[in-house]
Amino acid sequence: MSHLRALSPLEVRVLGVLSEKQRTVPDSYPLTLNSLVSGCNQKTSRNPIMEASEAGAQGALDSLRALSLVTESSGGRAYRYAHNLDGVLKIPSQSIVLLTVLMLRGPQTAGELRIASERMHDFADISSVEAFLEELAARAAGALVRKLPRLPGARESRWTHLLAGEPTDLELVPRSEVGAGDVSLGELTALKGQVARLEADLADVKALLGRVCSEVGISESS
Repeated sequence: MSHLRALSPLEVRVLGVLSEKQRTVPDSYPLTLNSLVSGCNQKTSRNPIMEASEAGAQGALDSLRALSLVTESSGGRAYRYAHNLDGVLKIPSQSIVLLTVLMLRGPQTAGELRIASERMHDFADISSVEAFLEELAARAAGALVRKLPRLPGARESRWTHLLAGEPTDLELVPRSEVGAGDVSLGELTALKGQVARLEADLADVKALLGRVCSEVGISESS
């Protein structure tokens, strides 16, 4: 990828939403935390479907701010947030649009990307999309996208972003091929979030227990 660390699924979603809304609803941009959470949890134009909480989104914003990928400003009664993808990645706006679609919708063919990008940028043709993708893949500072192996029976290869690191096997399977009995990417993301929250709660409990034991002069192992 680049010098950036691999982003979490929620960090990727937050960046994608900020970039999308900048172009599709400019009058509401930068976004409030509430608007950002709504964008993260949209049921359309999103893969996987998420159920991000305000606390989770705020945590993602804070970590992205530390990477200079997000900026915060005060406006009215609420803080507002904007992305800084162009400033950090130093890539054309057309490339940011393609990355945005990949962040929000998962692996896509060049044709799918052109259609999904229409509200943000009108690419002249599929060749134009492919040219920007090739530039992102050959980027000197580190590839930001990768062309995936063509699936059996598929006419076109799909592309995926690398902001979250290497794609997993499950992410390489088209959404239409995931059976009803399989665990969806959204469910996996939700489960990972629940585990992270439980681990954080456990750490808080352990810390509290340590303080209590210290105050009363007993060992935690007693």
